[in-house]
Formats: sequence, C-alpha cells, structure tokens
Amino acid sequence: MQPVGSSPARLVIALSVAAVLAIFVVYTAVAGNGIADVTPSTLAGHSGAVALVGKVVGTPQHTNGGLRFRIKDIGRATAARVPVVYRGSVPDLFKTGGDITVQGKLRNGVFVAKRDSLVTKCPDHYAPAKSKSSNT
Repeated sequence: MQPVGSSPARLVIALSVAAVLAIFVVYTAVAGNGIADVTPSTLAGHSGAVALVGKVVGTPQHTNGGLRFRIKDIGRATAARVPVVYRGSVPDLFKTGGDITVQGKLRNGVFVAKRDSLVTKCPDHYAPAKSKSSNT
C-alpha cells in the first residue's frame, strides 16, 4: 500500500481511459455510419452515398447488369418510384412488397446500389405458423 498523499498517477490514468471510452461511445452513437437514410421521394435532394429505404414494387428482374427493381416510399401509394440496380447476395426475405434498405448513389435517374448492401426489414408483427393440433 502506498502512504496517504502519494502521487495520484493511477487515478489520472484510469480517469483518462474512462473519458476516452466515453467519448468513443458518444461518437459512435451520434455519428453512426455517416450515411443518411432517405426515401425515394426525398432522394433527388441528396448527392453522394445514401441508404435508400423503401418498399419493393413490381417484379424484380435478374439481368446481366444485376438485379433490377423499383422501390417506393413505405406507406404511400402515390409516392415516387425509383429504379434500382443491385449486384450481390440477395436476402431470402427479398420480395415484391417487402421493405428494404440499400446503400448506393443516384446516377442518371437510377439508384446504383453498393455490392452486398441490400438488407430486408423484418415485419413488425412476426408470428410463427400455427400448428395443427387436436384437442384430446
């Protein structure tokens, strides 16, 4: 044990480490991934990389250039529709009417998605299939 009144070096180091960790946690919470989430109706006002959030409409088509589909704003029937071209793995839950997020840039009116950035959103109210059991 050190006598009372000794150098507080250990305390200063511990507090410094705690402060650095706290700043890191706040920075990651506030800064996030640095990419803005936008909807198809607000996409035209953004330049650079964004995360486009919407609902798949129409029939997705696989072409040599990649998967092509359109998305619209979630919950708006008359919302703008944006054509998307995507290359990479496609989640099992990807389908017409499904909600998705995809990262990329708008080029000449077409949203060119970053490879392997397609993520499907899970339904809010997931319920497993009801089992058929008899009451005996």
